[in-house]
Amino acid sequence: MPKMKSHRGACKRFKTTSSGKIKRERMNGSHNLEKKNSKRCRRLHQTALLEGLKAKQIKRMIQA
Repeated sequence: MPKMKSHRGACKRFKTTSSGKIKRERMNGSHNLEKKNSKRCRRLHQTALLEGLKAKQIKRMIQA
């Protein structure tokens, strides 16, 4: 049986922390920033963690 391949799109979008949690970037933080206030821009540039069932699915896609 051949090896399982990891999902390349998921590998580019998600990273794992040293404790095994899944990090992701927030959307809407790359362009049209002049319309958004400074507080919102700062928040959009922070990374977020995935939780629950979605994190389990992404972990399976990355570590195949």
